[in-house]
Amino acid sequence: MEDQLIAEEIKKLKKERNAIILAHFYTRREVREVADFVGDSLSLCREAVNSKAEVIVFAGVHFMAESASILSPEKLVLLPVPDAGCPMADMVTVKALREEKEKHPEAAVVCYVNSSAAVKAESDICCTSANAINVVNSVENREIIFVPDKNLGAFVALHTEKKIHLWPGFCHVHENIGDEEIKELKKMHPGAEFLAHPECRPEVLNLADHILSTSGIIKEAEKSDSTEFIIGTEKEIVKNLNRKYPDKKFYPASEKAFCYNMKKITLESILNSLQNMEYEVHVPEHIRVKAKKALDRMLEIRGN
Repeated sequence: MEDQLIAEEIKKLKKERNAIILAHFYTRREVREVADFVGDSLSLCREAVNSKAEVIVFAGVHFMAESASILSPEKLVLLPVPDAGCPMADMVTVKALREEKEKHPEAAVVCYVNSSAAVKAESDICCTSANAINVVNSVENREIIFVPDKNLGAFVALHTEKKIHLWPGFCHVHENIGDEEIKELKKMHPGAEFLAHPECRPEVLNLADHILSTSGIIKEAEKSDSTEFIIGTEKEIVKNLNRKYPDKKFYPASEKAFCYNMKKITLESILNSLQNMEYEVHVPEHIRVKAKKALDRMLEIRGN
């Protein structure tokens, strides 16, 4: 079936099921085009809460669908491809986190939203890449266990007086961006602004003109007077920006910055999800209640 026919069928089924489709920035273009809302992890969570729909089809990865279920338990949350996961989220387990908490009993756990519901339930507060510094500085504790992204945690450590215990996790998409690649790109495009995501390695962030979340990168590209940019995040953003701002030039920081899990979501999988009402992501209530406290605390922080 051609994409246009699939998209029309999806539109019809959305209406019948009282469903909305939420898509992450890193998903395929044709998926984003059928979505009701496209954004980053935090904005997608907020849309899930605010929507009047009974069904949420999450075009993203598992932890995002879990977050929607945590915040909107009355809604049916579907993940079109059940094995669309996040390797970084899998780098921290409840058992390992509990052991770390025992080593640092005075520390609060700040948990990046790129984590499982069970890990969120073991945490004091969640954060995103956009608000991590504000979140850490809002916590009374002088010590912080920051999970699971060591690169985001190291970036936050530069902007706080608190002692940060870094977890050895990372995002393979951003870890694949190397400083030598950036230096070469800067030589090739000396007038280009380098916009980097804080999940990149410290040596890469040291070369950045601006360190921003995915949403922040898109906003900076729009408002900046510069006409050339090196984009230090998943390369789907580069394609999107090139289409959106044809009078500006955008270069991927690395061809290896590719999230294969996000690309698992296709139009066909979304159609199947709506036709068969699968695959449901449901967070058990005893985990959901604890995880919701950590997410709610994050949402209360000013500057989000």
